[in-house]
Amino acid sequence: MDIAIHMSVFVHAWPFGAHLNHLSLPILNAAVVFADKLRVKERDNQANCRFCGATLKHTFVDLGMSPPCEAILTQSQLNQMEAFYPLHVFVCDSCFLVQLQEYVTPENIFTEYAYFSSFSASWLAHAKCYTRRMTERFGFDRQSQVIEVGSNDGYLLQYFMEAGIPVLGIEPARNVAKVAVNKGIPTVVKFFGAELAEQLRSERMQADLLLGNNVLAHVPNLRSFVKGMKILLKPRGILTLEFPHLMRLMEDIQFDTIYHEHFSYFSFITARRILAEFGLTVFDVEELPTHGGSLRVYARHSENAADPVTSRVQELSTREIQAGFTCLETYSSFAEKVKETKRRILRFLIRAKRDGKTVVGYGAPGKGNTLLNYCGIRTDFLDYTVDRNPYKHGKFLAGTHIPVFEPGRIRETKPDYILILPWNLKDEIAQQLSYVREWGCRLAVPIPEIEILP
Repeated sequence: MDIAIHMSVFVHAWPFGAHLNHLSLPILNAAVVFADKLRVKERDNQANCRFCGATLKHTFVDLGMSPPCEAILTQSQLNQMEAFYPLHVFVCDSCFLVQLQEYVTPENIFTEYAYFSSFSASWLAHAKCYTRRMTERFGFDRQSQVIEVGSNDGYLLQYFMEAGIPVLGIEPARNVAKVAVNKGIPTVVKFFGAELAEQLRSERMQADLLLGNNVLAHVPNLRSFVKGMKILLKPRGILTLEFPHLMRLMEDIQFDTIYHEHFSYFSFITARRILAEFGLTVFDVEELPTHGGSLRVYARHSENAADPVTSRVQELSTREIQAGFTCLETYSSFAEKVKETKRRILRFLIRAKRDGKTVVGYGAPGKGNTLLNYCGIRTDFLDYTVDRNPYKHGKFLAGTHIPVFEPGRIRETKPDYILILPWNLKDEIAQQLSYVREWGCRLAVPIPEIEILP
């Protein structure tokens, strides 16, 4: 920030409308000292890359201010002050990790969490398929130990448990972990990192299969987390991680997957480099359709050569390099595409409302809160939204105060359009809502651009 700006603030705060040229030398000196202190404070507040430590100087996209994405309000909270935090995302010019600063602590986000994985039928099917594939490919059995970091409500470990394979969940959200425990799934209710990994290892607990599905992005202390995985993995163990693929996020303008609990956004190249830093070698990778396009990476201890590196690893690395993911210019074009997507969404809603149509939402996901707050969509555009999660019924979305009802509300009110906020589940949701054709209702998908489903 320029010193002149600081002095301007100082002068305009001076009583009786005094002008700078009327100030005495001691006052001018005080103004300069004040400005210098602010400049030092600003310099000290500069963010550093959570992986390599380089100073973050390059904006990837700035979505303004937004409340925490999984925040949900009760009626009594509607007139209370809400916390809004920046959604200003940077890209590191050294390791190309795209990242959001830790504006909200994990304790504030995950101690009481509103997301339960088991409410998505397609996600349960994905988990069941994963269990079968891992047991078939690597031969895990009753003598194996499966550990999941970020195990949520036991949506996945329940299938290993059904196969008689010992499991352990690690989940920091107490309310969510309680559901898993009630299913009989042993769960450690703590945040994962190197310290917890050391504790578990000292108790003779290590993993033949260590997995983390959509958890890597949620970690502010990335180095401790990956170090912990190295510690917790048995010498011949297998690590799998699933996370949204940055390449797909950028191709399909998935800006709404940016929110405060997603601290990092990974290309394959960067993820591979981070794991290698801690002695973990990626030996295979799969591209998945989940969450708008994800990667599943397979890793092992670098000193364990039992699983050779497949050709898919080099193929995807080459594809990312050719697409420019090691060049800053590639990242700088994303912000303008996001602005244009916002304009298209608002054009659709404005036209619908001017035509006298009623529009409601389906779902109350974290990505929905980002989209609605960034686009300024409130009850003037969206009458309400519905969600299958009873935890959210009768409450209101943070920031926009859009009410959340159970799905039966749609049949009662018969809207003209339904905006699908968890667009990554559009096929599943379209099947659930097939009955709305009875009154001519249309389904709208906002990302990558407004699409009216047939």
